[in-house]
Amino acid sequence: MNPTWVFRKLTTYLPSWLSSLTTHHSSSHLILNQQQLCSLLSNSGKQGHFSIGSSIHATLIKNPLFGNLDNPVESRYIIAIWNSLMFLYSKCGHLSDAQKVFDEMSIRDVISWNTIISGFLTKGFIDVGFNYFKTMYGCSGDHRFDRGTITTILSSCDGCEYSKINMMIHTLVIVNGYERETSIANALITAYFGSGCFSSGRRVFEEINDRNVVTWTAMISGLAQNQYCEESLKLFVEMHSGLVSPNALTYLSSLLACSGLQALNEGCQLHGLVLKLGMDLDLHIESALMDMYSKCGSMKEAWQIFESAQVLDEISMTVILTGFAQNGCEEEAIRVFVKMVKEGIEFDPNMVSAILGVFGGDHSLNFGKQIQSLVVKKGFGLNVYVSNGLINMYSKCGELEESIKVFERMCNKNSVSWNSMIAAFARHGNACKAFELYEQMRRDDIKPTDVTFLSLLHACSHVGLVTKGMEFLKSMEKDHGISPRKEHHACIVDMLGRKGLLDEAKSFIEGLPVKPDVQLWQALLGACSFQGNSDIGKYAAAQLSITAPESPVPYILMANIYSSKGKWKERAETIRMMKKVGVAKDTGISWIEMDKCIHSFVVDDRMHPQTEDIFGVLSVLFRHLSDEGYVPDKRFILHYWDDDEGLTDSLQTQDA
Repeated sequence: MNPTWVFRKLTTYLPSWLSSLTTHHSSSHLILNQQQLCSLLSNSGKQGHFSIGSSIHATLIKNPLFGNLDNPVESRYIIAIWNSLMFLYSKCGHLSDAQKVFDEMSIRDVISWNTIISGFLTKGFIDVGFNYFKTMYGCSGDHRFDRGTITTILSSCDGCEYSKINMMIHTLVIVNGYERETSIANALITAYFGSGCFSSGRRVFEEINDRNVVTWTAMISGLAQNQYCEESLKLFVEMHSGLVSPNALTYLSSLLACSGLQALNEGCQLHGLVLKLGMDLDLHIESALMDMYSKCGSMKEAWQIFESAQVLDEISMTVILTGFAQNGCEEEAIRVFVKMVKEGIEFDPNMVSAILGVFGGDHSLNFGKQIQSLVVKKGFGLNVYVSNGLINMYSKCGELEESIKVFERMCNKNSVSWNSMIAAFARHGNACKAFELYEQMRRDDIKPTDVTFLSLLHACSHVGLVTKGMEFLKSMEKDHGISPRKEHHACIVDMLGRKGLLDEAKSFIEGLPVKPDVQLWQALLGACSFQGNSDIGKYAAAQLSITAPESPVPYILMANIYSSKGKWKERAETIRMMKKVGVAKDTGISWIEMDKCIHSFVVDDRMHPQTEDIFGVLSVLFRHLSDEGYVPDKRFILHYWDDDEGLTDSLQTQDA
C-alpha cells in the first residue's frame, strides 16, 4: 500500500479511517502496518496537519497493547511509531507535546534522541537541544550518538556565535572516529563557513579523500557566500574538470561567485552550461542568472530571462526590480512594478523594499506615498526592510519629517534602520541630529557599521567639521575594527576640500596605503572646482585622466575652474583637448512634478509644449533678480558651453 495514497485517503475520510484503525486484540492487526503508519505521521508533520496527527495519537493510545514493550519485535515497531509522533509534534511546533512523548518512552533508541534534539534546535531552542545532547552523551547503552546526531547539531550552528561549539563538535567527531565520514565532513564545512571559520572549513575539505557533489558544493557555496568569489570559481573549474559532476546547487553557488566578481564572461559560460544541461528552466537558476547579469550591468540579458520565464516567483521579481534600481533604470523598475500591481500579481515585502530603493530626489513623492499606502494595505508596516526603504525614500524626496515618523513608529530597528536615519539627517545638513542619533545608537548597544560612519562623515563634510570627521575616521578602525573603504576616504577628501584645505586633501590621498582610484581624484578635483584652485586642480585632473581616460569629468571641471578665474585661453585649450580625445559630456536633466505629472528638461530645452510661457516667465524673473543686484556665477553658467562661440554668445547675453 502506498503511504502517500493512504495519507490522501485519510485526510479525506478521517473519521471512518480512525474508527477502524485498530482492532481489539493485537497491534499486528492494525489496518496500516508500522511502516505505513510512520509514513502517515511523518507526512502529517511535514504538511502541518497537527489535528490529523494528534487524532492518530489518540486512537493509538486506545489500543491496549500499544504501550506493551515486553515483546522485543513489537517494541521495535512501537518505538518507531513513538519517534514518528515526536517528529510530527516537533514539525508542527508543539515542542511540549514532543517532550511529553519523549519523557513517557520507557525505551528509546538513537532516533528518539536525534528527533527530540533536532526538534528543539531547529526551532531555535539551542540550550534545550544541547542539554538533551549532553544527557544522551552521558548515557550508557545502545543509543550512543551517531552521524545523524552530529549532522543535526552542525546544521543548527549557523552563525559566528557558534564557532567554538563547532570546534567542540569537531573534536567529538575525531575522538569517536567519524572524521573520514563524508556526510559529517560536509556538515563541518558548511558549519565552519557559516560561523566564519574559513580556514577550518578549508582544512576539512582538503583532508577528506572521498569528496562527493555535496562536499564540492558546500565548499564552493561557502566561499562564494563569504566573498571569496575568485577562489570559489577556481574550485568550480577544478570540480568540473574532475570526476564529480556539479548539480543545480553547485551552479547556483558559482553564479553567485560571478555576481560577486562581476565576471560577465565566466557568467556567460555558466549560462551556456546550464542551457546545455537543461537546468535553465529551474526557478532558482533563472533568478541567479538574472542577478548575475544585473550585477554585471547587462540588464538587457537579465530582462530577456525574466520575460522568457514560464513561472515567476517573488525572488525573480525582486531580483529584476533590484537590478533595474542598481543599474540606473529607475523608470523601468517603476513601470514593471506598476504593471505587476495592475495585473494583480502578489508581491511581498522584499519586492516593496526593492522598488523603494529606486527613489532619489528626482522621483515623484506622490508615487512614494502610493507605495506606502500599499504597505499599509498589505500589512507590511512592521517589516523592518520596508520601513528602512520608506525612511530612505522620504528623506531623498525632501520629506525629512516623514522619515522621522517612520523611524519612530518602528518597533524593531536593525543597524540599517539607524544608518538610514543618520543618513537622512546628514543628507539634510542636520549634523547635530545625526551625531545625537549615533550616540543613542551606541547607548542601545547597536553596533555601528561602515555605512554608519560614511553617513557621519557626510554630515561632517556638509557643515565643515573637519576635526570631528577625522575623529570618526580614527574611531571606526581603532574602536570598532572597521577598515575604511574608498568611499570613506573620498568623503574625507571632500570634507577637507569644502573647508579649503586642498593641500591637506592632496597629502591625505598620497599618504593612503592603497592606490588612489577614480572616486578619490574626482573628489579632489571637485573640491578644486568649488574653491577655484587651478594648480592642484590640474594635478588632480591629470591623475583622474590616467585612472579613467574615458571620463569627461576632468575636462569639464578644469574648464569651469579656468572660467571662474577668467583664464579663457586655458579653458578653450581644455575644451579642444576634450574633443580631440573623443570624450563627451553627459547631458544634465532636471525634473519637476506638478499635478501628479513629472516634467523633465535638459539645457536650453525648447521641446516642452509650454516652452514659450516658461522662457517668458524666466525672462521676467531674471530682470527682477538683476534689479535686486543679482550677478550670475559664471562658473556654473559656462559649465554648459563647449566652444568659444558659445562662450562669446553667453557673455554677450549676460552683458545685455
